[in-house]
Amino acid sequence: MPFPQNFTWGAAAAAYQIEGAWNEGGRGPSCWDTFSQTPGKIFENHNGNVACDHYHRWREDIALMKQLGLKAYRLSLSWPRILPAGTGPVNEAGLKFYDDLIDGLLEAGIEPWVTLFHWDLPQPLQDQGGFLNPAMSDWFAEYATVVARRLGDRVNHWMTLNEPPVIIGMGYQDGVFAPGRQESFADCLLAAHHLLKAHGRGVQALRAHAQGPQLISLAHTSREPVPATAEPSLVEAARARYFGCEERRFWNLAWWADPIMFGQYPAEGLENFAADLPRITDADMKLIAEPIDFHAYNCYSGSPVQLGPEGKAEDVAGGWGIGNGRGTLPWLSVAPEAIYWATRWQAERYKLPMVISENGLCNPDWVHLDGQVHDPQRIDFMHRYLAAIERSNQDGGNTVGYFYWSIMDNFEWAEGYKDRFGLIHVDYSTQQRTPKDSYHWYKDVIARGGLPE
Repeated sequence: MPFPQNFTWGAAAAAYQIEGAWNEGGRGPSCWDTFSQTPGKIFENHNGNVACDHYHRWREDIALMKQLGLKAYRLSLSWPRILPAGTGPVNEAGLKFYDDLIDGLLEAGIEPWVTLFHWDLPQPLQDQGGFLNPAMSDWFAEYATVVARRLGDRVNHWMTLNEPPVIIGMGYQDGVFAPGRQESFADCLLAAHHLLKAHGRGVQALRAHAQGPQLISLAHTSREPVPATAEPSLVEAARARYFGCEERRFWNLAWWADPIMFGQYPAEGLENFAADLPRITDADMKLIAEPIDFHAYNCYSGSPVQLGPEGKAEDVAGGWGIGNGRGTLPWLSVAPEAIYWATRWQAERYKLPMVISENGLCNPDWVHLDGQVHDPQRIDFMHRYLAAIERSNQDGGNTVGYFYWSIMDNFEWAEGYKDRFGLIHVDYSTQQRTPKDSYHWYKDVIARGGLPE
């Protein structure tokens, strides 16, 4: 079954990773400014101060998106560019930047899909505890209301927050991402609960203040167990592990998605985490379960599993094996079956249309002597993953959109500018943009509405 005619072909980026202009136009500091400007936190002490200078070069970037044939572009807004203190006075220059950017996208025939929060919390709010502060839901509602009133007449697709496991797990538990905290598991569960309440308030604000039809989600991510064989008992064990809540960490998809979809935390998690749970009220759960319209999911890789002695899925020793295909980041193995099973299982469990809001490969790209950027590995990666989505749709999945990560090379958080994910190569010393071979391949896929024969 080919991709449906109305399939959304897109690409994605995030504000802190491409905009730069970190202290221009009235923008306030974010927790990522603070973190990346702290020596030793980022690869070779890189930071997002300039990044891809998208703040000044957005017209050029939209022209490249239009040339690519993108149907949609997933962007995030910089909260501190709009509300420099996190709450209170609105920065008109910041809103105008997004006004102009969205108008430019629409004029190019590209639909904006907007993420309200992609990790760059205003530093004044972080100074008050960030997601550990119960006021977070009020702060987020105020911000979402400002955005909805200003942009909601032209934006119809929204994601409230990006990747809760990263925000809490890597930011508050492991401390390897901003704000660089290492809190107790109990405090991390409290921050997670505040995050989900903020999501609910964000949904309410978008529904109340944006004009026109609104399709709203939250961009989830997780770790994908891939059944090593198609044996039904192994598939069921892998599914149980995917939605399980055994680990005292935050990659448990059901801990984030079940409260939104079903109005309750998973029973297994409530049992396993009982000693560390925050106070959870019926009103909290009603707020968190504000209805959403589609399931957004960021999927890159996965790990093979086999049946253990007790019938549970366990990791295959050695993973995918020595010398397996992978990106320049060690965790990114080429595993298209991950996206196949993730889309199948989520469609079955949550019964909403799915959008792959991020998927991509980091590659050691450079401009070759012929002036071009040749990245056959990325083309092969995209082909394999898109084919897996196509097969998932044949087997009961319901994936209606795909956003390649990323439209251009950018600041990859703790890895700085080392790892390149883009369809467009960025020379960070000159800001020269060079479309890669994968850009031209994806352009053909979009034009034909599916994979080549």
